[in-house]
Amino acid sequence: MNLEFTEEMIMLQDGLNKFLQKEYDFETRQKLSRQGIGYSEDNWQKFADMGLLGIPFEEENGGFGFGQTGLIVVMEAIGKGLVLEPYLASVVLAGQLIQQAGSEEQKQTLLPALIAGELKLAFAYAERQSRYNLADVACSAEKKGDKYIITGHKSVVFSAETADKIIVSARTNGDTISEQGVSLFIIDKGAQGLSGRHYETVDGLRASDLTLDGVCAEAVLGEIDDAFDDIQTVIDSATAAICAEGVGVMQQLREKTVEYLKTRKQFGQPLGNFQVLQHRAVDMFMAEEQMRSLAYLAAINVNNENDSERVKSISAAKIYLGNARSTVAEQAAQLHGGIGVTDELDVAHYVKRLTMLNALFGDRDYQMQRFCQAD
Repeated sequence: MNLEFTEEMIMLQDGLNKFLQKEYDFETRQKLSRQGIGYSEDNWQKFADMGLLGIPFEEENGGFGFGQTGLIVVMEAIGKGLVLEPYLASVVLAGQLIQQAGSEEQKQTLLPALIAGELKLAFAYAERQSRYNLADVACSAEKKGDKYIITGHKSVVFSAETADKIIVSARTNGDTISEQGVSLFIIDKGAQGLSGRHYETVDGLRASDLTLDGVCAEAVLGEIDDAFDDIQTVIDSATAAICAEGVGVMQQLREKTVEYLKTRKQFGQPLGNFQVLQHRAVDMFMAEEQMRSLAYLAAINVNNENDSERVKSISAAKIYLGNARSTVAEQAAQLHGGIGVTDELDVAHYVKRLTMLNALFGDRDYQMQRFCQAD
């Protein structure tokens, strides 16, 4: 099976790349990250106007129906631009979860609003003790009358502070680490009993640790007790998506490093004239291309009905992302010298983002274990 980009996908990517080059330079990004909500509402609306928020969703819900292939196109560009806007949190995670598990009414109500830029979402699934185990859910939901009351804690919920609605995983049955008995609920950002500690992550994005103290769920998403498979499907898709983002980050690190080697002089000549440094640049290029191939393979297999092939291709891409982080990020920082780790240079922020991508949805060690258990 081949990964084919349609003309429409390429046009969308070109439009996004041009926008990022013209209006999203490093200085602008840094100003946005330090003020207010940590990103631009105007940029989010521009993403909606360009059609980017509808990339993975079915046409009957107002999307383009481009699926995972379309996400690859967008996420590569997002990686190149170090985009702060909550595309991963709102579209890739929460939006796809609605498409995966939601009723027809929920899809037809929530997805068009998301695609239009009128609704922002977040997905709260991780907990302090879970360590990447999606079934380790201590947060509980108890039915009282025709309502569900949620109590517990959620950790590292990306973009929760600015989300209009939050999808929460909670246990309605079974023991704490059982796949059976996990359910999904939609809560409003202003729900009584919901509070959070908001903070900036190492790569400049925003996340929250949430406390739910008797929060009344607005709606159930999917079937009660049976949400684990839907969560795993969406996390797999998001894992493949951030691998594509990693490709964009690596490409920028490699290009910026090569340009620096061409202009920085030592011993009367450009650093790029030294063969040993040329070899390092080639190593960076090879790592980038291998990452691209594995990211594309993961995208192809996201919907593979063969569980073993799906898990292995996605985990392999994520494992290599962890390996390539050492090759590409460390080489970029070292070849720039001391300035390569300063906040004043964009290279350091690409390195931070690549480090965060390695940790998201399972680090290298976790993915190696998952790969080995896939047979």
